[in-house]
Amino acid sequence: MLRRTIRAADIESPEKLIELLDRYSYLADEGLATAAFLALRMGRPLFLEGEAGVGKTELAKTLAELLKAPLIRLQCYEGLDAAQALYDWDFARQLLHLKAAEAAGVTDVARLESEIYDRRFLIARPLLKAVETQPSVLLVDEIDRADDEFEAFLLEVLSDFTISIPELGTIKAATPPVVVVTSNRTREVHDALKRRCLYHWLEHPGFDREVAILLRRLPSCTETLAVQVAGAAERLRAAELIKPPGVAETLDWTEALLTLGARELDPGLAAATLGAALKYREDVEAVLANGLLRHG
Repeated sequence: MLRRTIRAADIESPEKLIELLDRYSYLADEGLATAAFLALRMGRPLFLEGEAGVGKTELAKTLAELLKAPLIRLQCYEGLDAAQALYDWDFARQLLHLKAAEAAGVTDVARLESEIYDRRFLIARPLLKAVETQPSVLLVDEIDRADDEFEAFLLEVLSDFTISIPELGTIKAATPPVVVVTSNRTREVHDALKRRCLYHWLEHPGFDREVAILLRRLPSCTETLAVQVAGAAERLRAAELIKPPGVAETLDWTEALLTLGARELDPGLAAATLGAALKYREDVEAVLANGLLRHG
């Protein structure tokens, strides 16, 4: 059965959003659903902060599915600048056009200048793409990895969703995209950007919710295995590890166990597949040395 297109205006309450997200196997709690609902209805960016793997990026993907809108992702990194996020001119195609015009005997310089700066020669990067695409969901992922200068530039774009291109003029979004900004808090993000957004800190899920997520996302998972893996993940997060597992890692770990035919968390098999959940040698060694995989 085809699902009808849902607009933000059709979602009348946080409870309704929880129900809709659940249809796409995203289990949101009341706090997150309320923040996302308000962001949709108020037309404000949603700033999600929390440990890696708790479901920040996944929420943006699910909202895009729910709203039947393309997900446009801007992955942030150190050194990212405005040109890489906005647009670029396709110099190779411009040069080919000039050569073709020269071969055809075109000598009108003004005409050629206007032609090579036509929209067809412009390569849209994520921010311009999001402004031009209606509807769309813009995911600005891991803003804490970008530099302060880019953060200030992003704040300007999010203020009015208008992009000025000297050779073409101003492009403004007819309908602003739904925006989700994420941060793993590797550094503090400036207050000015946070003030522009609605803020929510995303925690690791509680035990019952994590069991429910495992059973929903991995239908072949037995309840026994889900309970035991969620319990193990809880113990790992309580330990002093360099990088405790998020929900994404718990799902990967469970999938690895299922691939090996596990129906419950055998300590030997758990140890053999621990690399799906932990990504530092020191963490793996600490877990094995302290017997954290044993369930009572």
